[in-house]
Amino acid sequence: MENYRAIFFVLSSLVCFVGKQASAAQHAVGGSQGWDESTDFSSWASAQKFKVGDQLVFKYSSGLHSVVELGSESAYKSCDLGSSLDSMSTGNDVVKLGKPGTRFFACGTAGHCGHGMKVKITVDSGSAASTPASPSTSSSSSSSSSSSSDAVQSVVGSMALLAGVLSLSLLMPQLV
Repeated sequence: MENYRAIFFVLSSLVCFVGKQASAAQHAVGGSQGWDESTDFSSWASAQKFKVGDQLVFKYSSGLHSVVELGSESAYKSCDLGSSLDSMSTGNDVVKLGKPGTRFFACGTAGHCGHGMKVKITVDSGSAASTPASPSTSSSSSSSSSSSSDAVQSVVGSMALLAGVLSLSLLMPQLV
């Protein structure tokens, strides 16, 4: 009986751990257009729900653009790149949203921020699964991101069902 309880505990813990990891979403900044001057980042960001644990993925042509994280809303509004917290330039930059609050990003290429290549991200606390919102005409979320999230949630659901069936089968001999 003790062995069955140990197995059940381990499986339950694994399902909870995997479920928490699966709740994080990846947001391709700017949707299918990516990190580009033609993207309406304000509309894109307002259509998203960002949670702690999610990731932002900035995809762009390296050398043409970069990503600078700004330290304040005033720096964001005035495109003051001198107060940057971080700067990235790989063309495939990933930023983890580790705590609730507002974060500000801009392109570090001269003049791009002033032409609207900047985004304000508000991260909510909470552990519920966050998925990119449905696409709009001006900007769309990455379909691979939401289909990947759906697939992960399906696997987590299957694991939870399996753990439930296993626990019932372990308890059945005790009930008979």
